[in-house]
Parts: sequence; C-alpha cells; structure tokens
Amino acid sequence: QVDLAESGGGLVQPGGSLSLSCAASRNVFDFNALGWYRQAPGKQRDLVASINVGGRTDYADSVNGRFTISRDNAKNTVALQMNDLKREDTAVYYCFARILRRYTWGPGTQVTVSS
Repeated sequence: QVDLAESGGGLVQPGGSLSLSCAASRNVFDFNALGWYRQAPGKQRDLVASINVGGRTDYADSVNGRFTISRDNAKNTVALQMNDLKREDTAVYYCFARILRRYTWGPGTQVTVSS
C-alpha cells in the first residue's frame, strides 16, 4: 500500500508554466512506474506522462515537448513541469503509482488554464 499526495495545482494564464509534485509514502523503486493522468470535465482519464523504474519516460502526444516528468529518488517524489500551458490542459491531474497492473491514485489537483 502507498499514499500519494499531490501539490502544485492552480490557475495559470495560457502560455504560462506550472509545476506539480507527488510525494509517495514508499520508496519509488518499489513501483514499476509513476506518473500523471488527467481528467477534464465530461471526459475520460487519460495518461499525461509516466516514468518507469529504469527512468524511461513516456508522454501523451498532446503534451510532448511542453511537459517534463522527473523523479527524485531520495525524496520519493515525482514531478511534472508544465510549460506553454493551453486552455485544453485544464483538468484534474492525478498522480499514480503502478505495480504490475495495480494502480494507486492520489486525490488529484486542479489545474486551470484561463485568462
């Protein structure tokens, strides 16, 4: 079992930047992968970015080149740096930790991109 706690959401103007952080209550190397999903109102939850135990990163096409995921092994955290934010990035962002096919989720943090 693991507890995940997100922080860093908020309101930002289009073109701005925001950084999210997720703190895990266990060693990050206990998991096959960590990362972020997001869910906009009325839409399904979609993968934004992930980092696996070996450090490989994957991104959704819509955020590739704008978002960067990173992991701090000493602090057991995973971060998402979001640049050049667009209105369509508005969503609740959920941190996840995966062991095989089992996912654990954080409570979510709201990101709103609006002028």
